[in-house]
Amino acid sequence: MAIIDAHHHVWDLSARDQDWITGPELAPIRRDFSLDDLAPEARAEGVRATVLVQTVTVAGETAELLALADGTDLVAGVVGWTDLTAPGVADTLAGLRELPGGDLLVGIRHQVQGEPDPRWLLRPDVQRGLAAVASAGLVYDLVVRPHQLPAAAEAAARLPGLTFVLDHLGKPPIAAGQLEPWAREVRALAARPNAVCKLSGMVTEAAWSTWTTPDLRPYAETVLDAFGPDRLMFGSDWPVCRLAASYAEVVAAARALTQLLSEGERTAVFEGTARRIYGLREP
Repeated sequence: MAIIDAHHHVWDLSARDQDWITGPELAPIRRDFSLDDLAPEARAEGVRATVLVQTVTVAGETAELLALADGTDLVAGVVGWTDLTAPGVADTLAGLRELPGGDLLVGIRHQVQGEPDPRWLLRPDVQRGLAAVASAGLVYDLVVRPHQLPAAAEAAARLPGLTFVLDHLGKPPIAAGQLEPWAREVRALAARPNAVCKLSGMVTEAAWSTWTTPDLRPYAETVLDAFGPDRLMFGSDWPVCRLAASYAEVVAAARALTQLLSEGERTAVFEGTARRIYGLREP
């Protein structure tokens, strides 16, 4: 089965620091990770194409990611960053499209998880920025924590013309084994037809050294039931996943969690949804 990995990162610390990689727990990933590092691991698991996702709130990073994507046949799309609150966000998005690799820009993301205001997505200046993302024909990736899901659902309701893609299931407390209130809030978001979810990031929300696939199953089953396979897409979250699992282990877990789906449903999760939502071209 062909796979699209709809969520991974790369970084070169000599070119741009990743100031979020701090402390001894994250030390294993405080080094450079390139597309050359990813490619053999991805190809070994049947990955035909990927979506490269931003990591820092620095405008220059998006141009760098687009240029990287332009030089490889592996990356089919880039989710970048821009300041949604800037008055000229529409012009900035248009400018990104003119850069080398600009035709590969498929979405925008901001680290909402780090915003102290749980209703940040509903601020008037942010709403204007999100409307500009929709007008540019791009999608918006949501990286939020469970307490921010209500605002995400309200934002999706206010902007029905914008597709919202929930990264990492909204970061449920898998290590603690808690489903609520996350499950209730993620279902409320899924009730919006313009909301999609990534089956990604679960291993690093679980207990890193002891997680098992059954630990992940209640959370995967919740989003499968809430969104359905046609609004769910696989993502590895490489290299962050390496804190808890190898690339192969992440893919194996996703396969196990979807093994009861029909062939068509599995194709949607592992390829079709990402290709449709991000408008990815054939590799």
